[in-house]
Amino acid sequence: MTRGHRITVEPSDHHVRAVHGDQVLAESEGALVLRETGCPDRYYIPAADVRLDLLTPSATRTHCPFKGDASYWSLPDAADVVWAYPDPKPEVREIKDHLCFYDVEVS
Repeated sequence: MTRGHRITVEPSDHHVRAVHGDQVLAESEGALVLRETGCPDRYYIPAADVRLDLLTPSATRTHCPFKGDASYWSLPDAADVVWAYPDPKPEVREIKDHLCFYDVEVS
């Protein structure tokens, strides 16, 4: 990690839902919360709790020097609404096989 930059990953103690319009895209009691310096908390939801059948793989790819290379998925009316790190860096290996949505409901 870069000096002053920190990432932690831990099990969330919240119920997490990802909703687009009135469609539930994911719902989980087993999400992970990733906290990263300078960024909002992000909830990574296990792939088994995500409606992958509603998502279409996107050509978008990004690189994070701390987490690795991200792949994205879209909905018909919303591009790149979810991402994942298929092969994350060792420091955040827990997020492998988890997906992250821009907007989630936490209860």
